[in-house]
Amino acid sequence: MIHYFMLLGNVVEYISLVTRNLFTKKFEFQEFLKQCYQIGNKSVGLISITGIIVGLVLTIQSRPSLVSFGAVAMLPGMVSISIIREMGPVITALICAGKIGSSMGAELSSMRVTEQIDAMEVSNTNPINFLIIPRVLAATIMIPLLTLYADAIGIFGSWLGVNIKDNLSLKLFLNQAFSNLEFIDIFPAVIKSFFFGAVIGLVGCYKGYHAGRGTESVGIAANSAVVTASLLLIIVDLIAVQITDLL
Repeated sequence: MIHYFMLLGNVVEYISLVTRNLFTKKFEFQEFLKQCYQIGNKSVGLISITGIIVGLVLTIQSRPSLVSFGAVAMLPGMVSISIIREMGPVITALICAGKIGSSMGAELSSMRVTEQIDAMEVSNTNPINFLIIPRVLAATIMIPLLTLYADAIGIFGSWLGVNIKDNLSLKLFLNQAFSNLEFIDIFPAVIKSFFFGAVIGLVGCYKGYHAGRGTESVGIAANSAVVTASLLLIIVDLIAVQITDLL
């Protein structure tokens, strides 16, 4: 029990330190741009493939039920709402938790093992500003952008799924897909994507920064970053859905 209270204290101290430094001290902008590029470059390919498959699967699975009710015209709108409100943000975040969270955990833990972080502290270079804040900010900004991209790719995949059985132009499909969309469908999904990005960045950096000294700590930090971030993402999504339901 004492261990969990100590862990909670470390997490609170870590988040408060990152937040305080974010608003009171300068961070490395070049490192921030580098991390933005790496996050997008590492994730966009996998998100593209996953997005198309998700759109295809949702369309193919939903079509028979709608056909039985004579409501096949509602298929584009139903799938687009599912993708934009839930599937796009969550799947994108989970993919990035695996790709980006593990990368941050492994990179920072290897720097801890090789005493690079200790050297930065001795040389009066703040590792929070140089290593952690650029990564957290990059994840917070890039995850929503990747989510919007995943939404677009998923809707395109849905159009491909519709054309397996029907011959529907892309323009008509998009008209049907967006005719039922409202502000309440888009805005909460974008907002929670920012929180998803912050969770991935904070968890990945925390696990790497607080890694042990042995070489096995690199693998432990990477694995723990993925597992912890994925669990927290599901919890944050549940909270976001409950809040959205009250609106």
